[in-house]
Amino acid sequence: MPSSTPVHAAPRTTASRLKSIVSGSIGNLVEWYDWYVYSAFALYFAPAFFPKGNQTAQLLNSAAIFAVGFLMRPLGGWLLGLYADRHGRKAALLLSVLMMCGGSLLIALLPPYARIGVFAPALLVVARLLQGLSVGGEYGTSATYLSEMAGQQHRGFFSSFQYVTLIAGQLLALLVQLGLQQSLTSEELHAWGWRVPFVIGACAAIIALYLRQHMEETDAFVQQEETTPAPTREAQPGKLRILLQYPREVLTVIGLTLGGTIVFYTFTTYAQKFLVNTAGFTKDQATLISFGALAVAMLLQPLVGALSDRTGRRPVLLFFGVSATLGTVPLMHLLGQTHGTWQAFGLLVIAMIIMSGYTAINAVVKAELFPTEIRALGVGLPYALTVAVFGGSAEYLALLAKEQGVESWFYWYVTVCAAISLVVYLRMPDTKHTSRMRHD
Repeated sequence: MPSSTPVHAAPRTTASRLKSIVSGSIGNLVEWYDWYVYSAFALYFAPAFFPKGNQTAQLLNSAAIFAVGFLMRPLGGWLLGLYADRHGRKAALLLSVLMMCGGSLLIALLPPYARIGVFAPALLVVARLLQGLSVGGEYGTSATYLSEMAGQQHRGFFSSFQYVTLIAGQLLALLVQLGLQQSLTSEELHAWGWRVPFVIGACAAIIALYLRQHMEETDAFVQQEETTPAPTREAQPGKLRILLQYPREVLTVIGLTLGGTIVFYTFTTYAQKFLVNTAGFTKDQATLISFGALAVAMLLQPLVGALSDRTGRRPVLLFFGVSATLGTVPLMHLLGQTHGTWQAFGLLVIAMIIMSGYTAINAVVKAELFPTEIRALGVGLPYALTVAVFGGSAEYLALLAKEQGVESWFYWYVTVCAAISLVVYLRMPDTKHTSRMRHD
């Protein structure tokens, strides 16, 4: 008869929790670095795969493939969510980093259009599909792992490290870009230099794989396995059927994510192109401004996460919803008209402060909605579906609106999405007080 006592019968110390969270988070950093390197270097490799057209047309093509990668994220959220809920969080996180490594290596070695014709953009799509599958599974599993590994008292703080490392992945991508911009000529970057960050990402994935092999499994999953006999687990309905028993929670994740993901991708991945394509900054200036603003955002995450441990999750989400609804249009207009580096940086910092009301706590809020046996799938699948539709298309829609001469329409689109999420925040309970996570 299985024991009802988990492997870690004694309460975890803060040091042991931190060690496990760091090990998991570094893998998360590498995965998101690989994901964002594509966006950061699109300005350089777009002509290699899409040689015809002006800069905006080339960016549209590369953004379309960026969006295609998002289409695999729901499949990744589903498959790896199922895998994590059945075989453990650690096993799923190992699998996701392996897939990301393969996608990055393929892009690094991919010949240009001039050598293999249409096979070049076709294989680029394959690589992005593999990376999309990886990231789709990474989010739900890592959010579950960090939230379960954190104790009840500091769950918001510790789980915020998902976005600390997510943003750190973006920063690392930009840091590599800055280094290459300083050490290589523009011609060298366009010719072959853009391949270097993908090679770095593939190599870094090996380090992440090693670290994740030495991670501990969460107590919540271990206890579930030990207290639920194998025949009982096998007799249970499929995980997807179980998930359908939580329609309110699934819809809450979708509504919670909608505005947050649009604002996030607007002011992070798209902002760099916006600074070049609309505000008129050079590529080097745009990279520096984006890097500085993202560094501030990274530092904000644990502060806002800790704040939610004191005030609750809902007030923080309401701050984001109200500020994003009222502030997006004026921020985008001002950012598009400014020509000063510090002014652009200041405007982006304001956007990052607003954005942090969502990014710092969205993982823990979603994890607190679901019971252990369905948590990774419950967090990952509806999130990935929402991001695939809205986050993945954000950059493409922004560039399309720019090309059609109606750029401000995109600003209002972001505002409407944020307003919809605000309605969800007003109606949802504070998950800090209604959490389905065990009070460990």
